[in-house]
Amino acid sequence: MGTAKQLYQLQEIDGKVEATEHSLQQKTALLGERGALAAMQEKLAAARQHLAKLKQQQRAAEADADDVSAKIKTAEEQLYSGRVVNPKELMSLQQDIKMLKEQRSQAETRALELMEQAEQGEANLAALSADFKKLEEEWQRRQQQLTSETAQLKQTLADLQGRRQALLNGVPPQAVALYEKLKKEKKQAVARVEQGICRGCRISLSSNEIQQARNEGLVQCSTCGRILYLP
Repeated sequence: MGTAKQLYQLQEIDGKVEATEHSLQQKTALLGERGALAAMQEKLAAARQHLAKLKQQQRAAEADADDVSAKIKTAEEQLYSGRVVNPKELMSLQQDIKMLKEQRSQAETRALELMEQAEQGEANLAALSADFKKLEEEWQRRQQQLTSETAQLKQTLADLQGRRQALLNGVPPQAVALYEKLKKEKKQAVARVEQGICRGCRISLSSNEIQQARNEGLVQCSTCGRILYLP
């Protein structure tokens, strides 16, 4: 096998190695990534906190209504006990009872509103919990898939590196050094020759260059400097 062909095969392997390493880096970065889950957990925590606050406010409003009811009972007992006979005092008691009943009505209305809001909060929390469970299950499936894919990519990479080393063992060191130099400079070190054209720079080659490449010599394109490979 000619050296140019060996270097072309090396270039193909290197391209696969680079692509595999890139894919491996991307998938490895996704392993353990919990951004979406963390955001959903924050929403759940906020929903729980909001619901707890609503229930606390509801209990406070109900307690206020109970306190006012107790005051109304005491005032009514006093009003109807017969112990108060002064007309002004009776009128004052009646006005107090009326005011207390308005306060109780407001507290009961507030408690009812908060109860309805709490029920809606419970429904929202249940929906968020279901969404989180679904998201977590999907995340776990994805993590398992990523674990399997990264293991496969690592094996592929090991196989490619083995093939690369086996190929390198048969290539003259000077040719490898030239290949690595051109690879750093141009990314593509070896160019195919098709219909007398260097596919690296797309410039027509001289007959001498083509003949040398055909004879499996290590020839560089006079225009772009890439190693020429004639299939």
